[in-house]
Parts: sequence; structure tokens; C-alpha cells
Amino acid sequence: MVQNKKVAFYTLGCKLNFSETSTIARNFQQDGFERVDFEEPADIYVINTCSVTDNADKQFKQIVKKALKINEKAFVAAVGCYAQLKPEELAAVDGVDLVLGATEKFKLTDYINDLSKNDRGEVHSCEIEDADFYVGSYSIGDRTRAFLKVQDGCDYKCTYCTIPLARGISRSDALENVLRNATEISAQGIKEIVLTGVNIGDYGKGEFGNKKHEHTFLELVQALDKVEGIERLRISSIEPNLLKNETIDFVAQSRTFVPHFHIPLQSGSNAILNKMKRRYLRELYAERVSKIRQVMPHACIGVDVIVGFPGETDEHFLETYYFLQELDISYLHVFTYSERDNTEAVEMPDVVANNVRSKRSKMLRGLSVKKRRAFYESQIGTSRTVLFESENKEGYIYGFTENYVKVKYPWNPELINTLHKVTLTHIDEDGAVRIQFLE
Repeated sequence: MVQNKKVAFYTLGCKLNFSETSTIARNFQQDGFERVDFEEPADIYVINTCSVTDNADKQFKQIVKKALKINEKAFVAAVGCYAQLKPEELAAVDGVDLVLGATEKFKLTDYINDLSKNDRGEVHSCEIEDADFYVGSYSIGDRTRAFLKVQDGCDYKCTYCTIPLARGISRSDALENVLRNATEISAQGIKEIVLTGVNIGDYGKGEFGNKKHEHTFLELVQALDKVEGIERLRISSIEPNLLKNETIDFVAQSRTFVPHFHIPLQSGSNAILNKMKRRYLRELYAERVSKIRQVMPHACIGVDVIVGFPGETDEHFLETYYFLQELDISYLHVFTYSERDNTEAVEMPDVVANNVRSKRSKMLRGLSVKKRRAFYESQIGTSRTVLFESENKEGYIYGFTENYVKVKYPWNPELINTLHKVTLTHIDEDGAVRIQFLE
């Protein structure tokens, strides 16, 4: 039916979205479409949207414009979180033909019968309660690493977050499916797999369409550690209350899991954590960090923080700042709080002024630069394994050590997607680390 039709994809947002875009793209290819770059002329442009950042809304319009500039007759489809939360809004954007919600996005090819433009975007979005089944996915775009989705949705009720509204309840892939996908990925010569999901520490819940855990997150990592052919496994982001000591101990002596954790904190003030309805206090967070340091002194620990949440006073913010300054962590991802419809936080009093939000954000970004620098300095002189990436950036090839130190070396295409033992020698002016080969 679709001889020589071309499809292009654009993904906004998280690693989970990338893994899902990749799976949707494979469905198109199985139906006879040719996948091309988004910069190239295509018959269909698919935009996988995100609802987490303010920018995502504005970006969407720009991307639609960009697609139609390349081919004004192209069929434009929107899928993903924003498409589930605000389908009518996306459908009203000039040039959008189809908007699919959470349950429909994996059936995109079924909705494309003829590719004629619509006067207004056609919407197929479900009630989010219907998003209770699991669709596995993984991405293979970047040759050196793949994102493997193991879980979707979230049962937490954080007051600032729309993810449960966009993705539904927490549910997981069956263990044998995850292992099969991991095996398929490693068969393609990919050296690193990043585990992704909305709340991956909750893995095992809803494997049977119910709340019963057949497997735990610990059992998942133990089983993946045995998959032949995978060189490296990385846990993308895991809630502090779900990162158990047993998992930390297992990663410390694992064959493939790397010493790198990304643990959302959101605030270093217990008063604000309570208002956010987070499921832990700062004391537990500090315990997790010290446990990791105890068994993996060289581990990289990344932290998510939100600044400017309603009711965050200067005192609350400084509590967060000093807490992070004292913590032995390696870098921060700083998010400036932004209002989201249909969340509890949007109704809260004591809104923080935008200029104060951006000042706080700047302070924490500055702290992150110092933390990363100190972490890199602590690694100088050590021996690590580097996985090299595929881009030539101004005559250099870059890569990451198992504990997420970014390194650079004069460009050599033979190093792409290979692992090498190196010594970290010094930090270059662009912040990456120079190396010496050991073998």
C-alpha cells in the first residue's frame, strides 16, 4: 500500500520517548515505509511530544513549521505525553493532521489510510484510565547505546507532575520480554543499554494487569546481568525510596551494571518535599548517597532538583543549596518549576516570582559545575573503561567511562563503538578529560 513512502521522526523529552519513537519507527518500516532524517523531505512527519518542560509546547509549533517548510503537503502526526494531555490544543496547530493519545500511539500506522491533509487535526485520545496495557519498546538510533523501556506510567501523586495523567498507571514489561529485547539489542553490536521507564524502581507492578509484583527491580537487574553479549547496563533514573540497599550492593559487584546512579531529590527541604508529596525525606536521600559511596567510592551520582516550587522561601531554597553542597554527588539536573494544568501545585498559594526562580536555578547550575569539576578531579590518575561515541567534534572523538566521566581523544573512526582501558590524565579546557590508552 505504501510503496516508497517516507517517514521522519522528531522526539522531544526523555529517554523513554526515544525508546518509543524507535519502536513506532520500526512498525512503519515493517509496513514498507522508508525512514529518513527529519531534515529531509518525507510524506509523513511524526512528532513525539513531551509535557514536562514549558518549552515543549512552544517547540512543538516550531517543529511543525519546520516539517511543512520541507514539504508543505506532508502529513503531520503528533503522539506522546502532550498529545494525551492537550490533544485539542495540538490538533488546532496549523498543519497538524492527526493527534494520538497514550494508547493509540503504537497503532499509528493503522490510522494512516490516505495521506491527504486534514483541515483540522483528527484526535484519537483515550481516557487515561484505558492506558492500562503495556507496550515494550527500545531505541537503536545512536549506535553506542540503546534505551530499553522496562516500565511505564506512575502511581505516585506528586503535586507538580502531569505524568500520571499523560501515561496512566504504573505497569511493567514481563521479565522474559525485557530479556528478549536486551538480547535483540546486544545482537546488533550495541555495547550499552540504558534502562528507562517513568518510575523504574516500581518495576514488576502490573505485569499481569494488576498491582501484584511478580518480579522486583532487584530481580530485573540480576536477570539482565546474566544476558550474554551486553557489555554495559546503566540505570537511568530511580526514586530514592525505591533504590534499595540490596540493589546498590548488587550493582557494586555486578558484571555489567555501571557505577552510575541518577536519583531525583527535587528539594533538600523536608517542608517542600511534603508539599510536593514526595515519598521520602532528605535524611533517607543522604543515607542512599552514603551507602553508594561506601560500596562504590568512584560512582557517579546525579541529582534532579526543582527550584521555585510554590511556598519555597529563601530559607527553604538555602536548605536545599547547603544540603547539596555538603552531599558527595557528581552533578545536578536543575528544573525551574513551571505551572501545569490539573495538578495540585497550580492551586497552591505563595507563588514564587519568575525572576526569583531563575536566580535560584542559576545558583544551583553554578553548584553543579563545581560538583562535576570536583568529581572529575577525583578521577584523575585512575584507570577506567571508555565507550567511544560516533561523532567527530572539531577533530575529537568523545566517550564516557563506566562512571560517566566524559573523555576526549584525537579523532579516530576506528574507535567508534569500542571499549578501551584508559588512564584519566587531566581536564581539558572544554571540561572533558584527556586520556592515555593502557593497552
